[in-house]
Amino acid sequence: MGSLLSSEVGWSWAFWAYSLRRHPAPMAAIRSNLAWFSGPESGTLAMCSPEEAALLRLEEVFSATLSRINSFVLQPLLEAEPSDPWGRECLQLLQQLHRSSQQLWEVTEESLHSLQERLRHPDSISLESLLLLHSADRVLQVHLEYIESYTSCVAVQAFQKAVKRRSEYWQGQRKALQQFLSGMSSEGSVGTALVQALRQPLTHHVQQCVLLLLSLRDTVGESHPTRELLVHTVTIFGNLQSFMRQELDQAMATQALWHTLSSRQRDVLCTPAHRLLQDSQDIPVTVTPLRAERVLLFDDALVLLQGHSVHTFDLKLVWVEPGQDRCMFHLLTPEEEFSLCSKDPQGQVAWQWKVTQAVCQTLRRKKDFPVLGAGLEPSEPPTCRCGAYTFRAEGRFSQATYEGEWYGGRPHGKGTLKWPDGRNHVGDFCQGLEHGFGIRLVPQASEDKFDCYKCHWREGSMCGYGICEYSTSEVYKGYFQEGLRHGFGVLESTPQTPQPCRYTGHWERGQRSGYGVQDDGDRGERYIGMWQADQRHGPGVVVTQAGVCYQGTFQADKMVGPGILLCEDDSLYEGTFTRDLTFVGKGKVTFPNGFTLEGSFGSGAGRGLHTQGVLDTAALPPDPGSTRKRQLGLGVFPVESRWQGVYGPFQDFVQAGCPGDLQEALLGFHVQSSRELRKSQEYLCCERTHPEDHAGRMEDILEELLQHRAPEALQQCLRKALSNSLHPLGKLLRTLMLTFQATYSGIGANKHLQGLAQEEVKQHAQELWAAYRGLLQVALQCKGQAPEEDQDAEARDLQVHRLMLPLVLPSFYSELFTLYLLLHEREDSLYSQGIANLSLFPDTKLLEFLDVQKHLWPLKDLMLTTNQPPGDRLPHFTRYSLVRDACFLSATECLQKMIYPAAAPRWTPGRSWRCWRGHTGKLRPLCRGCSARSTSCPWTTCCRCSSTWCHVPILLRAHPEGGHEAASLAQPLELQGAVVAQLLLDKLQS
Repeated sequence: MGSLLSSEVGWSWAFWAYSLRRHPAPMAAIRSNLAWFSGPESGTLAMCSPEEAALLRLEEVFSATLSRINSFVLQPLLEAEPSDPWGRECLQLLQQLHRSSQQLWEVTEESLHSLQERLRHPDSISLESLLLLHSADRVLQVHLEYIESYTSCVAVQAFQKAVKRRSEYWQGQRKALQQFLSGMSSEGSVGTALVQALRQPLTHHVQQCVLLLLSLRDTVGESHPTRELLVHTVTIFGNLQSFMRQELDQAMATQALWHTLSSRQRDVLCTPAHRLLQDSQDIPVTVTPLRAERVLLFDDALVLLQGHSVHTFDLKLVWVEPGQDRCMFHLLTPEEEFSLCSKDPQGQVAWQWKVTQAVCQTLRRKKDFPVLGAGLEPSEPPTCRCGAYTFRAEGRFSQATYEGEWYGGRPHGKGTLKWPDGRNHVGDFCQGLEHGFGIRLVPQASEDKFDCYKCHWREGSMCGYGICEYSTSEVYKGYFQEGLRHGFGVLESTPQTPQPCRYTGHWERGQRSGYGVQDDGDRGERYIGMWQADQRHGPGVVVTQAGVCYQGTFQADKMVGPGILLCEDDSLYEGTFTRDLTFVGKGKVTFPNGFTLEGSFGSGAGRGLHTQGVLDTAALPPDPGSTRKRQLGLGVFPVESRWQGVYGPFQDFVQAGCPGDLQEALLGFHVQSSRELRKSQEYLCCERTHPEDHAGRMEDILEELLQHRAPEALQQCLRKALSNSLHPLGKLLRTLMLTFQATYSGIGANKHLQGLAQEEVKQHAQELWAAYRGLLQVALQCKGQAPEEDQDAEARDLQVHRLMLPLVLPSFYSELFTLYLLLHEREDSLYSQGIANLSLFPDTKLLEFLDVQKHLWPLKDLMLTTNQPPGDRLPHFTRYSLVRDACFLSATECLQKMIYPAAAPRWTPGRSWRCWRGHTGKLRPLCRGCSARSTSCPWTTCCRCSSTWCHVPILLRAHPEGGHEAASLAQPLELQGAVVAQLLLDKLQS
C-alpha cells in the first residue's frame, strides 16, 4: 500500500486527529501545531497558506490510518472461512468493505500527492490542480461507496459475527485496540470496538476537511478563479458530512431493530440493503382495514407485522393518497388498499412525509443526498411508474408476474404478464385489466406448441378484431366478444390437416350462428346458408365440385323436408335426399328433354339408385330458362342482413365518432403472412401499420372528405379511398371482397348463383355509399357544421349507381364474369356461330344488313392503309372524298344503336372519330380505379384526352326470335364477343 510513516509517528497523528475530533480547535491553534512539523526538509511549506499545509497533514494522517485499519482490522476479518450461508454473505460484505477502503486510500494518496506538488512548487502549480478541487465529485463518489459498504456491515452486524468466529484471536488484540481507540473500556465488546475503529477516522477526516476548506475559501478573493471550485468542494464535503451522519444513524437503528424481532421475522427482513426509517413503536400508527401489531418503514419497503407473519410492500409500487381527516392517509398497492392512522396530526405528518420521501427515493434508485427528502428531483412520487410484481392473491393473475407501466396501484399502459404455466401476455392494460391490443401465448400440454391470440381486449377479455393462430394449424381472423368468437370471422385450416375446412360467416358466443359459408375439403362441397349452435340449421344451398346444386332446409346439421337438386346436365329433382345428395323417398325428376319421372326413390348397397314411379315422355320440352338458368337462394337469404356482421362494426365505428384508437378494434388490422404470425409468437410482437398514428390519420381522412364534395372531386376521392387498404372504406371493401370470393369463387362458381351474387354486389355498393355518408356526417360534426339531410331512396339509388357502383364493380368483376359465362354458355356458342356467319357476308350485304343508306356506301373512295403507328390497335384511314366522313358517321351510328344502347351514352360517334383519327397517342388498356396495365381489362383510356370507353361490351347475341340483340353493361361482359366491332369495321373499310 505504499510507504507508511513509522509506527510512532502514525499513532501520534491518530491521537492528534482524535483529540481534534473530541475538542475542535480554532484555526490559530491548528497553525501553531503545524510549527511542530516544520523541519529542514519541509521549509518550502512556509511559502504556501497554512490551510493548504494543514490539508496536507490531514491527508497524511488519514492515509496512514486507512493503511493501519486495512492491515490490523480488515485483513484479519477476511481470514475466517464461514460454512453457513449467512456467514458467507457477511464475508462478502467485508470483502466489499475492504475493496472500498482500498479505493478510498488510493484517492487519499492521489490527493496527498497533489498537495505535496502544490506546496513544493507553488509558483508553477496553481490551486486548481488539487484533487480535492478539480475532482471533488470523484472523491465524493469514493466516500459514498465506502460509507455504503461500512453501513451495510453495521446493519447486519457483520463485525460482531466475524469476531465471534475468531473470538480467541480478537480477545488477544483487545489491548492493541485500546491503544488505537481512546476511551475503549476493557469490558466493551470487541465487535463494537471494530465498528468504532472504522467509523472514527472517517468522521474526523470529513469534519476537519470541511473546516480547512471553509478557512481556505475565506482566504481566496471573490474574483479568484478557484473561488467557484472551492465553494463547490465545501458544499460537497458539508453535504457528505450530513449524509454520513444520517447513514450511520440509520444503520445503528437497523442493527438495534433485529434484537426486537422474532427469529422468523428476522430471517425474512434482515438484509444488508434494508435501512430502518420509521418504527410504529416510536410514533404509533394503526392500520385499517388490515391488522398489524407493528409497522416498519424501510428505505425500500413498508412492512406490516402480525404475529409471526410478515407482509412486505415494495415502495416502488406504493401510492400515497391523503385521507379524509388530518390523522390518516391512504396507501395503494397492487393487491391491497389500506390506511395508516395516527393519534395526532403531527404523527400523521411525520409518517406520510417519510413514506412519500422513501417512495421517491426508491423510484430514483439512489439515496437522497445529503439527507432524505433533500434531493434535486421533485419530492412527490409520480403517479405513472414502471415496475415488476408477482400477484399472490387468488384470481386470474394468481402467481403471474407483471412487468410494465402502473397507475394508482394497477397495471396501466404497456406491460407483460407471465404465468408459471408458460402463458404470456404482452400488450396494453387499463386499471389492472387487459385493455387494448395484446398478444397472448397459451401453451398446449399435449404438444410443444402454443395458441397465439393477437386481439383487442376490453376489461380483461378479448373484444373486437383479432387474429388467432392455434396449435392445430387453424387460423381465425375475425371479431370477439367476452373472449369468444362473436360477429363476423373466418376460420381456416391448412390443406395438410386431416379435415381441411374454411368457414366464412357469423359467430355467436363462440359458435357458428347466422349466415355463413363453409368449404368441406374432404367432401368437395360448399354450404351457403344459415347456422345455429355450430350446426347447419335453416335454409341453405350446397354446391359440389361436380356442379350439383341443392337448396333446402337443414336442422341439426341434417337435411329435412323437400328440396331442389340441379344437376350439371340441367336435370331437376324435387324431393327428399340423403346427406350425400342421393334421392330417397318421394320426388320428381325433370330431364333436359322434358321427360319427367315421378315416384319413390331409394338406394341400396351395390344396387345403385332404384325407383318406382311414372315416366312421362309426352310432356312438352321445358323452357330453357326454367331449369338451366334457375337461380337459387333468391328470397331465401335477405340481402340486407346477409353480411350484417361486416357492416355492423363499421356502423359502430361511425356512431362512436370515428375514434382513431378504436379503428383497429372495429375495422381490423392486417398481418401479411402466416410466417409473420409465427414470428410474432416467438417475439411476442405484431407488426401492424403504425396503430399509434390512427388518430392523426382519421383527422386527415375526414378533412379530405369535406374538401371533395363536388361530384367530380368526390368520384376521385372515393376511388382513392377504396383503393387504400388503410382507409376505413378500403378496409370495408376488402372484407366484402373476401366474403364474395369465399362464396362465389372455386366451388361456388356455379351458374345458379349468379342472381345471388348480383344482389350482393348491389347491396355492397349501397352499404359503401352509406358508409361514406356516415363518415361525412362525422366530419361535419367535428368542424361544428350542420349535418346534411338524409337522402331519399331515389336520390340515394342514383348516387349509388352513378358514383359507387362503377368504382366497386372492378373488385368483384372476376367472380361475376365467371358466373355470367357459365350462365350464358349456350348463347355464347350461338353468338360465335352468328359472328362466323357475318364474316362470310359480302360487303354490300353487310352494309345492307346495317341499314346504311346506299348513296353513302364507300365503294370507290375509302381504303384502309397498312401504315399504322407502332402499337396502334386501331386501323389507319386515308381519306379520298368528302363522302367518307358521312359514311363513317352513319356506320358508327348504326353500331352505337345496335351495341351501345345503355353502355356509354356520353360517347358519341363524333368523339369516337376524333379519338381514332385526330390523336397520335396510343390507346392503352387500363383497369378503372387503378393504374395497373391489364390486357384483359375491358376499359380503354385515350392517352391524350383521358376519355374512357369500353371496348369489350361491343357484342351481339343471337336473339331467340331471330336477329341480334345488344349486350348491356348492367350485365357482366362476354369476352368472346369483343371482336364483333373490329369485324364489322373491317367489312365497312374493305
